[in-house]
Amino acid sequence: MDHIKLSELLSQLISNWENEVVEFKRGKEGFSSIELGKYVSALSNEANLRGQDRAWLVFGVEDKTRRIVGTRYKEDPGHLQADKKQVMDGTGNLTIREIHILQHSEGRVILFEIPAAPLGMPTPWSGHYFGRAGESLVALGADKLDEIRLQTLASDWTAQIVTGASLEDLDPDAIRVARERFVTKHANRISSDAVADWSDTTFLDRAKVTQKGRVPRAALLLLGKPESVWRLSPHPAEITWKLEGEERAYEHFGPPFLLASSQIFARIRNIQMRILPDNELIAHEVAKYDQKVVLEALHNCIAHQDYARLARIIVTERQDRLILENEGGFFEGKPEDYVLGDHVPRRYRNPFLTQAMTELNMIDHMGYGIQDIYRRQRQRFFPLPDYDLDEPNVVRLTIHGRVVDPAYSRLLMQQTGLSLVDVLALDRVQKRLPITADAARHLRQKHLIEGRKPNLLVSDRVANATAQKARYIKTRPFDDHHYGEMVIVYLRKFGRASRKDIDELLLDKLSEVLDETQKKNKIGNLLSELRRKKRIFNLGSRAAPDWRLMD
Repeated sequence: MDHIKLSELLSQLISNWENEVVEFKRGKEGFSSIELGKYVSALSNEANLRGQDRAWLVFGVEDKTRRIVGTRYKEDPGHLQADKKQVMDGTGNLTIREIHILQHSEGRVILFEIPAAPLGMPTPWSGHYFGRAGESLVALGADKLDEIRLQTLASDWTAQIVTGASLEDLDPDAIRVARERFVTKHANRISSDAVADWSDTTFLDRAKVTQKGRVPRAALLLLGKPESVWRLSPHPAEITWKLEGEERAYEHFGPPFLLASSQIFARIRNIQMRILPDNELIAHEVAKYDQKVVLEALHNCIAHQDYARLARIIVTERQDRLILENEGGFFEGKPEDYVLGDHVPRRYRNPFLTQAMTELNMIDHMGYGIQDIYRRQRQRFFPLPDYDLDEPNVVRLTIHGRVVDPAYSRLLMQQTGLSLVDVLALDRVQKRLPITADAARHLRQKHLIEGRKPNLLVSDRVANATAQKARYIKTRPFDDHHYGEMVIVYLRKFGRASRKDIDELLLDKLSEVLDETQKKNKIGNLLSELRRKKRIFNLGSRAAPDWRLMD
């Protein structure tokens, strides 16, 4: 948002003055992260209740006089951006969408843009929920809390209580792992000893897996015993892994899905791969599939599956790729919204299940999971994932397990600073997919592609040029003076040197153009030249020299 738009926004907020979705503060330098978190919780919840998509916390405006006074709150940009992480740690599922800085003529103003709490999911701070009563910060009333929670209860399949189910239907090993994941998720504010002291009933309620001890469908999906799956009938409650190609195999995995996802990953053939030939730069050995990428994708399938369609999740393993399929179209936005931007979903198909999986550290709750999948594949120099949304009510994600175009991988290896926008465009080029004219022009100007539409290719020139530079450094000869000074420095430090010592000093530093015999002859000639110039002398024999510095 540019300066003019920010100024107009601030004027509009001041003219409307404070309400439940706008709060003005002087924002003194010592404003605590705890108070910031409480206001984020309150404003987020109030925005949800009033049908707004965002709320605003403004620093640098006097709340009594409506006068801009400026603020010195966290003038270091890095410290200011760190507020996002601190808020995320305290809420567990939501953070500040954007922090806008306005250098107003009256002083510096900070506008925190806070997303509304998702439907059915109130925003907490350190386990407590906050709201507004006029201009006051208060605990969120039970009526408001229930209003938010009931927003999707009727339509959320995963939130429905299972008649007759109890904690006896949950798997003890799954509950133990759930505790470990919960502790990891909340390590900054809840000690492992405290969690260990909780009963299963208390823990599962705190982890938002159960509702006051009652067992919803989400609990059976994540933690249910295999023999209790019948309680979800007619839903199959299965994830099917199948192998296709010369060999064929399959296996069905049921609840507890918390444990099943790791079991499925272990079933996938995940060999080590050399992603570049030996004669192309440096060969990198990486696993065919990154565990975090696969588990993030699989957990997304579990979280966003449309369970009302009574279908299973399918993981298909082919020779060069994994394809993950789940029922239900992309619920909010498009994949690229999450890859390139900081899009925060306002709604979830299964809010109760999504919140439970967030508490158990299975998924990210802010839409960053897809971004992380793309980032990790990029760091491995592999093709980026592909989303296929062509079939109605089905999402297919392909994770590539091989190099498609070696030039693309070499380019990523050599140019680690490429923007994700450029990498996405290059990925489409290597897959022979169309890109926009603007994108093609931009990549061509940076010498990243070559050829003519529609036959564009990832350019190998940059990677080859880098390789040639490295090769030049290794093969170009230095002058004899350079090597001679290395011998002199060695003798000054150690006092004496055998021929073996000199060989070990110089052999690997001589040009790679020379073979072993030529290198040793060059060293012999170098020592003879230093002796003739009376810089060194041999105190030993010809067969066993003992080189010393001349005084």
